[in-house]
Amino acid sequence: MQTFRHFTVLLGLFSFIFTAAVQAATPIPKPPEVGAKGYLVEDFLSGQAIAAKNADEPLEPASITKLMSAYVVFTEIRDGSLSLSDKVRISEKAWRTPGSRMFVEVNSQVTVADLIKGMIVESGNDATVALAEQVAGSEDSFAALMNQHAQRLGMTHTHFVNSTGLPDKEHYTTARDIVRVARALIKEFPEYYRWYSEKKFTYNDITQYNRNKLLWRDESVDGMKTGHTESAGYCLVTSAERDGMRLISVVLGTKSEEARADASQSLLNYGFRFFETHKLYDAGKKLTSSRVWKGATENVDLGLRDTLYVTIPRGEYKHLDASMQLHEKIIAPVSNGQALGDVVIRLGDQTVADKNLVALQPVAEGSFWQRIVDEALLYFE
Repeated sequence: MQTFRHFTVLLGLFSFIFTAAVQAATPIPKPPEVGAKGYLVEDFLSGQAIAAKNADEPLEPASITKLMSAYVVFTEIRDGSLSLSDKVRISEKAWRTPGSRMFVEVNSQVTVADLIKGMIVESGNDATVALAEQVAGSEDSFAALMNQHAQRLGMTHTHFVNSTGLPDKEHYTTARDIVRVARALIKEFPEYYRWYSEKKFTYNDITQYNRNKLLWRDESVDGMKTGHTESAGYCLVTSAERDGMRLISVVLGTKSEEARADASQSLLNYGFRFFETHKLYDAGKKLTSSRVWKGATENVDLGLRDTLYVTIPRGEYKHLDASMQLHEKIIAPVSNGQALGDVVIRLGDQTVADKNLVALQPVAEGSFWQRIVDEALLYFE
C-alpha cells in the first residue's frame, strides 16, 4: 500500500489566499421544487453538481438524443470525414421518419450545414436520420457510433438505438450523462455551439422556431436542446452564462413546454444566485516538488493535469482549505504525468475537490553509484 506525506499547502507561495482554519460553510436554501422525473444542474468549468434529483436514473431522453447525434457529426467534420458543404441525398427512410421535421424532400440534395441547423434548431428527425446515414451508411451503424462516443465520454448509464430519440425500451440515458455530452459539445466545438442559440431557421420557404422558450426569456441562455414524446414527457437541456460562470441544467420528464422552461429557469436562477466558481490552479503549473530516490535528478516538479476550478456557496471563498498528500517515497524512473499525490480542497468538513498531483517532467534512473548511495540512505529513512 502506498504511503503518503500530508501537509497544508503554503498558499502564500501561490496567487490565492485561503484561511488556514477550517470553517463551516454558510447555510444555503434547498433547491426549488420542480415537477420533473429527474434533473441536474452542474457548473461547466468545475463539473460540480449544484442540484440534482434522480440524476443517475435511466430515463427516456426524446430529442435530447440529438445532442449526441450532433457530437458524432461534429467529430466527423473535425476528423475530415465530413464537410459542411457536402451534399446529402435524402433517403425515403429519412423522409418518412415520423415526428418533428425539417421538411426535406425525398431524393433532394441538402448540404450538411443545412441539415445540422435543421437538426438543432427545428429538431428535425428527417434531417437527423439523413445525417446519420451520410456518416455511417445506416441509422443502426450510426447508433453504434453514438454508443462508442458515449462510452468514451463516461456516459455509463446510456444506450442509444436511434439518432432521433424516438421511443424504444432500449433507448435511455440519465441527466448526469446528458450533462457530459453537453459539456463536451460546448468545450470541443465552440464554433458549432453557436447554432444552439439560433431562434429560427428557414428551409424550403418554411420557417420554424426553436422550441427552447428560454432563448427569448433569459439573455444569458445560449442553448441547448428540447425534447418531447408521450412517454418521455417534456425535456430541456439549457446552458447559460452569467458573469463568466456557465451552468448546464438538464430537466427530464415534465408535463408541458411551459413546465420544462419554468423548471429550468428556476434551477438556473438558484445556481447563479447561491453559488460561485473560482479557478484555483492552472494545468501544468508547478505547485510543489518532491524528492526522487535513485533518479538522475533529485527532485521532480508536481502539478495538475487539468486546470482546477471549484464551485462553492457564494461568500465562502476565503474559508477554503487546501492541502497536499504526496507519496512517501518516490523512486525513479518517473514518467511524465505519473500520479504522485493529491491536492485536496475542503470547505468545512466537505471535500470540494480531490485531484491527482502529477509529475511535470520525467525522471530517469540515476547512475549505478547514485542508486547505491540512495539505497543506503533509504535504509535509514
